[in-house]
Amino acid sequence: MATRAKTTTLDEDITKPSVTEPGDGPADTTDPTEVATSVAPGVPSPEAIAAGTVNAVIPVEKAPVKETPESEHRIEHYDAVKPNGDKVRVKHNLDTGKTEIVEADTPAETPPSTPAE
Repeated sequence: MATRAKTTTLDEDITKPSVTEPGDGPADTTDPTEVATSVAPGVPSPEAIAAGTVNAVIPVEKAPVKETPESEHRIEHYDAVKPNGDKVRVKHNLDTGKTEIVEADTPAETPPSTPAE
């Protein structure tokens, strides 16, 4: 039997119990882009009264994503060791969060690039 990945997201309904997986707190979320804020709960629904709790956190509106030209991204390279002991070179884009293993001859430090004029 395949197991499903646990998912917890924020819910905007403040009259019902929070929608979380067992063990998660009311403001927990498995979506890394989701941010919670506390609010005064609404009048509890019968479901909330039966559960003994009501949702008092809602998601915050996501900030607009600023598109940065790839030539202006901040990139770092560093050496790391895989769990099996192999040494690898890692490239990490600080702007997008993308991390990947690259060829071993990548320079240790990449100077910031200047946009072409």
